[in-house]
Amino acid sequence: MEYTAYTFPLDNASHSSSVPPLCPTATTHFFLPSAYTLLFLTSLPGNALSLWVTLRCISATSPIHVYLSHLSISNLMLSLTAPFLAAYYARGSVWTQSGVPCRLVLHGVTPVLHINIYIGIMILMWVALSRFAVLIQHTHASRPSSCATLLPPGFFACLKRTSFASRVCTAAWVVAVGGGVPVTVYYSVKEAVSADATATAGCANVCYNPAVEIGGIRSATMGVPAITLFFVFYLLVLLSYMTVQRHIRRSRQSTSVPTSQCLLGRVLRNIAVIQIVLSVCLLPYHIFKPIFVYVAHYRHQLSYSPGPNICNHCHPLSTIVELKNCLLFLAALRGSTDPLMYFLLDKTFRNQTLRLLRCTQNNPESRQVCSATGSGNQKAAQLVDGNVATTTGGLSQESV
Repeated sequence: MEYTAYTFPLDNASHSSSVPPLCPTATTHFFLPSAYTLLFLTSLPGNALSLWVTLRCISATSPIHVYLSHLSISNLMLSLTAPFLAAYYARGSVWTQSGVPCRLVLHGVTPVLHINIYIGIMILMWVALSRFAVLIQHTHASRPSSCATLLPPGFFACLKRTSFASRVCTAAWVVAVGGGVPVTVYYSVKEAVSADATATAGCANVCYNPAVEIGGIRSATMGVPAITLFFVFYLLVLLSYMTVQRHIRRSRQSTSVPTSQCLLGRVLRNIAVIQIVLSVCLLPYHIFKPIFVYVAHYRHQLSYSPGPNICNHCHPLSTIVELKNCLLFLAALRGSTDPLMYFLLDKTFRNQTLRLLRCTQNNPESRQVCSATGSGNQKAAQLVDGNVATTTGGLSQESV
């Protein structure tokens, strides 16, 4: 679902009354509402718990904790959009486009969803670079990584500063919100008026319609920089982890200590899981989005010709719209995978979470004790486990 609208066909308002309606199937009416409901039920408590553990139970402040706290806040905001989107897909073909629920979803909820998807990928990129800076300079390899010699020392120093991480997160919020709000304002002031007029003159004045779901050339053009930046961030994340993987393999060949071998092997496994999660969740939507724009605004524009009784037919892009919405859900799903990844891949986080849950279950007033004892327990875990702190976008190996 796009949060900008366009009157289709592109250049002839006289055809607006001849645009066939979208025909949602069970995918839109049942699968997507169920999926977003499940996302909400898992993402909201999971990310709230992650934020609590990061801020209250892990006292040692580091850049990775700054990134994780901002990432959890972004994921919480994303999870709050899920119930509204579930209602939209279930009832969007019944809601009127001028009604309050439709306007709330189009002008408020959907921009928040898109903004937080891109905030997430920006923070994940800096998490990867931060872990790259730590791991690449702690080595058992026979020779240092070429990145450590080619890149300036100030680059590594900045990435390991908490103050720098705070500035980076602030900049990510400013860029994402600053890029999304103008588009939303333009849509609300100008394009929404055209969409309402088209819906009134067309087959049905419903919220789930081609003008909303297909979008327009202006919105497609504004989306090009966002898609381009996504691939830049995504490639930087992959490059950082591929460099770390190569470095760790050399380290494993240069050490015969069983503990180090086991620890480095676990780091390689975690990096592989991180890359798979990022690729499965975020890559399909951003690959399909340019294809969708081309089909909707160029190829389909040339071949579409309205006929009689057009309101009794389905829009030819109905299936493609549903595919786009499913891939958008997959991109939003990454926000709910973070807490699970923390728990499965990070022993320190898992121990603190289980300790917090046990204290809360036995005595709700003892959460402060858990928070107070978190620092000492965390240091013990660092000595035993090497403090492997992983996320779906970043891996922390404080002591390789």
